[in-house]
Amino acid sequence: MEKKTFLVPNISCGHCVMTIKNELGDMEGVLNVEGNPETKLITVEWDAPATLDEIKETLKEINYPVADQ
Repeated sequence: MEKKTFLVPNISCGHCVMTIKNELGDMEGVLNVEGNPETKLITVEWDAPATLDEIKETLKEINYPVADQ
């Protein structure tokens, strides 16, 4: 299992976090998604077949791109 925390500047409220949780949660291999609208951080846990690149691409597609870290 892999786990990573992402800074997502476009998060402004709990609804944003729920949208991200729903979208990433639908991906095969994503085990858990947690988010905090105050810190704008999203933590994702996943196994194959999900990949880091797929998670980042999905966030970009739904208008919540990951900040360069």
